Amino acid sequence: FVLGVGVGIHEGEYQRAGVDFHRRGRLMDEGVAKMRQAWEADGTSDYVMEPTSPPVPLWFGGASDAARRRAAATGDGWIPLFLTPDDYATSLGMLRRETEASGRDPDAVTAGVVVFACVGDDDAAIRGAAWLSDMYRLPPKAFARHLAAGSPDACAERLHLYAEAGARHIVIMVAGSPAIEHFGQLRAAFAPEERILAGSPA
Repeated sequence: FVLGVGVGIHEGEYQRAGVDFHRRGRLMDEGVAKMRQAWEADGTSDYVMEPTSPPVPLWFGGASDAARRRAAATGDGWIPLFLTPDDYATSLGMLRRETEASGRDPDAVTAGVVVFACVGDDDAAIRGAAWLSDMYRLPPKAFARHLAAGSPDACAERLHLYAEAGARHIVIMVAGSPAIEHFGQLRAAFAPEERILAGSPA
């Protein structure tokens, strides 16, 4: 079991929950500290773990500098999205240096990434961007640089760029329906030695 956490970017979600959007980073840090304290089972936590639980791996989402630094300082994994392969390689290098600067093994944080994918014909990029635009309420052009689209082999080639950049876990967010069909074609084209997790909000 891996617990994925992230502060999010939508202020309206915080308003509806009655939480100060501008304190989200501090609240995240406080919450993570409380969880880790509870897992230590030394009697100092406000929460009682019965039965006691070993620490759960915490993977931090987010491509921002703050999210990356948080993963470097306290995370077990880092899994951003909205990064091109080149940007991912650069950010991963920064993560390794920041992890070491925090007094940890530079490889202590597992490198993951979320990639949008739409398998199909020549219009796959247009269809995938439109699908994501509808879900995120952002213009389709916002996804142009972040979408693996086209034939299964073309999408798989794009995923390999992330693997070559250092990603050890690639989570596929299928930008289309039915998701299982897109993923099946992509999985067949991708090297079996790399681990892919299928993900779709649909």
